[in-house]
Amino acid sequence: MHKALMKQLWKLCIFAGIAALAFITPDATRDVVRAALEGAYIQVSVFVAVTLAIFYTLEHIFRLDTDTWLRKYERFHIPIAAFMGALPGCGGAIIVITQYVSGRLGFGSVVAVLTSTMGDAAFLLLAREPQTALLVYAISLTVGIVSGYIVESIHGRDFLRKERETKQAFMEHVETHPYPGFFKFIWGILLVPGLALGIGTAMQIDTDAWFGVYAAVGPTQWIGVFGALLCVLMWSLETNAGPSIVNLAGKMTETKGWMVHFERVVIDTNFVTIWVIGAFLIFELSVHWLAIDLKGLFEVWAPLVPLIAVVIGFIPGCGPQVLVTTFYLNGIIPLSAQLGNAISNDGDALFPAIALAPKPAILATIYTAIPAIIVAYGWYFLME
Repeated sequence: MHKALMKQLWKLCIFAGIAALAFITPDATRDVVRAALEGAYIQVSVFVAVTLAIFYTLEHIFRLDTDTWLRKYERFHIPIAAFMGALPGCGGAIIVITQYVSGRLGFGSVVAVLTSTMGDAAFLLLAREPQTALLVYAISLTVGIVSGYIVESIHGRDFLRKERETKQAFMEHVETHPYPGFFKFIWGILLVPGLALGIGTAMQIDTDAWFGVYAAVGPTQWIGVFGALLCVLMWSLETNAGPSIVNLAGKMTETKGWMVHFERVVIDTNFVTIWVIGAFLIFELSVHWLAIDLKGLFEVWAPLVPLIAVVIGFIPGCGPQVLVTTFYLNGIIPLSAQLGNAISNDGDALFPAIALAPKPAILATIYTAIPAIIVAYGWYFLME
């Protein structure tokens, strides 16, 4: 109980810190923070929400049950694992890891999914540069399938596997407590203008002009700032706001109506948003406060940048990977580095992987470095 309370306090402190940066800092810093919050919500969060809503709707309509699905298509486990890893977010990769531990998938599938997954950074890239995202997905998916088959041919399907029950140990990661109805109502209402503004911004339209005489006050930014802070506030109030895409037994998530789907969209969107805001603020405030010419710095070390991005991919979690994608979208690092990081990083899936099967997880992560380096430097020398 004490640990849970401390975690809650830390999350509330994060919200208070971001809000303070947005409202009580000097003008120059305040402008940078508000622009970052606007970008996080208008350019990323609203599209994440729509993507997840589509995903969960399809899950509900088709009654997806990954356990049955995997048993039915055993010959295609590696391509299926790679495809699930390529899905934006970490849910698909978590399913594959737990299915490996429970004896339903082979080690090649673990390598395939960790190679193809890009974690929550995929949402950011998809929202900002969808064409580039599709290219990265295609390359990661192909490399994941090839790597999975090569590794499984070397080690065999049951390499390092030890069956154990996974559900009880990790269900707390996905079981959540509902938000107050008022917050969910405001969140849903705000999503409508937020999505319209996001589409307009993506089309390079001056969305403030839509508000007529109120354009001078910058309504687009205010909606973005309020939306971002609402996401962070709801994330800080949620006692267990981790990914909720699937339960970790790999079974179909039980639902009791469309409001449950909406709540899952809210939870996952807020979880992604906090990482995106963190990456945006780290990047923008570092440039503002330290006057660092990051682009010039990376240009000096250009041949090492893809390798650095690959190494960062070894760090568990989505925060560092979202930061790498932020650097790419701001023109600081080349596409070769983004590709290397996308292939080597495992997102949040690495946490349950290490906890459930540490040796296979670490070895599979090391294996992902080989294709990551080959693809990154192949692209670097041939295309850049």
